[in-house]
Amino acid sequence: MRIGIIGAGRIGGTLASALSRAGHEVVVGRRSEPGSIDEAVQDVEGLVLALPGGDVDTFLRDHGAALDGVVVIDAANSRSAGAAHHAAAFAEHAPGALMVRAFNTLGWENFAEPTFGDERADLFWCGPEGRATEVAEQVIADVGLRPVRVGGPEAVDAVDAVLALWFALVTEHGTRRLAFRTLGLEG
Repeated sequence: MRIGIIGAGRIGGTLASALSRAGHEVVVGRRSEPGSIDEAVQDVEGLVLALPGGDVDTFLRDHGAALDGVVVIDAANSRSAGAAHHAAAFAEHAPGALMVRAFNTLGWENFAEPTFGDERADLFWCGPEGRATEVAEQVIADVGLRPVRVGGPEAVDAVDAVLALWFALVTEHGTRRLAFRTLGLEG
């Protein structure tokens, strides 16, 4: 699968490495490299937004038209306007994109090393059914995590609540190397 990743920081770089190892063609778009973002959004089956949260709205304003029919995984967290996600920006600037919310509820360390002993960490996500589900679950599994779908696009706030829980646990226990495992689900 051809996957674009916008952002080459800890999250984007870690996901790019994991997905390349899994055999995907990965194209990384970096603001510091002219033309690389345009290349990363062309002819992709999936696109991961691993930008700082404050940059997502500008990215969608500039590239939203190119995202029609593309599965776009929003991994960026924003603290503006009281929401961590960017669903409103997608609706305004990229209404034809298939928005998935994933890779925003755990630290990058857990994407680099997604197992804890013999247990594979879960990654909670939400998004539309159909092709978006197929792409999202394949990408999540190929990073080494177990995908757990919380629901459709209406579940974005529930997924983001996991982020709040993860941050609270990180603060309380002093480690970012922690993740979740859902019991009672098959797979």
